[in-house]
Amino acid sequence: MQYWLFKSEPETFSIDDLAKATGKTTCWDGVRNYQVRNFMRDVMKRGDLAFFYHSSCAVPGITGVISITRTAYPDHTQFDHEHVHYDADSKPDTPRWLMVDVKLERKLKRIITLDELRQHEHQLKELLILKRGNRLSVTPLSSDEWNYILSLE
Repeated sequence: MQYWLFKSEPETFSIDDLAKATGKTTCWDGVRNYQVRNFMRDVMKRGDLAFFYHSSCAVPGITGVISITRTAYPDHTQFDHEHVHYDADSKPDTPRWLMVDVKLERKLKRIITLDELRQHEHQLKELLILKRGNRLSVTPLSSDEWNYILSLE
């Protein structure tokens, strides 16, 4: 099993939006970074677990646990001329962008804030979200990082 951290701005899509989705499941669309696309295509598997992280908000932090319920497949928004994620260079027979489906497993009892994660930098020294300049929307976690963060709850 692999562990991940998925970032989303709550004004765009929040953990509460996921909780309201049919079956608490939705596609994770809009990824437009090749490294993240490659994670989805080459590494991410059904059953993997991830933290749902609210970013670019008043209190950024981990809000819940989600699971991967469908492996990578073409992101339909890349072909929609009206959609903000439209990509004119991507073609249906050679799609450039992928997405996975995720399901809400549970909300955390409390938000584990970015500030709190920083207070544990010694134990989380490799956590990518704590690295300067990291802007990836999906990052891998080690099992040690996963377990340590869960212990903070």
